[in-house]
Amino acid sequence: MGWTDERVATLKKLWLDGLSASQIAKQLGGVTRNAVIGKVHRLGLSGRAAPSQPSRPVYRPQRPRPAAPAVAAAPAIAPRRAEPAPRPAVPAPAPFVELSGTATVLTLGAHMCKWPIGDPSSNEFSFCGRRAGESPYCVEHARVAYQPAQKGKKGGANELARALRRYI
Repeated sequence: MGWTDERVATLKKLWLDGLSASQIAKQLGGVTRNAVIGKVHRLGLSGRAAPSQPSRPVYRPQRPRPAAPAVAAAPAIAPRRAEPAPRPAVPAPAPFVELSGTATVLTLGAHMCKWPIGDPSSNEFSFCGRRAGESPYCVEHARVAYQPAQKGKKGGANELARALRRYI
């Protein structure tokens, strides 16, 4: 199908109205998105009245509000201790119990923990969704994902020297 003066005028109007190339191609019929982009380029229609809008709204989860810090009254005179009190034994950290996540593929944001929870083939599959730190995971999942290097494993300087001696 060719570009008639009427179709070019319609293209210009729709482009300046802010429609995307795909939307224009659907309205014109008989042309592809790429044909619309090529014609816009040849006509020099670079400016737009308004950028095209996504067809569905972007979901942004609400951030929890930080709790107001409790203001404690300072004691007038601090009691002096002759001997320090014995420290209680530090209990071992409780094992981390995995709860169902709060984020799905559609609601997962850039600064949310991307730790998968559950079987991807089930309906209950989700992602952690808590606030992520420097890595794509929250603090708890980063501890699991990034283990410190083990000493005494293969790959040290002695292993490299032994491997090189084989080839020399």
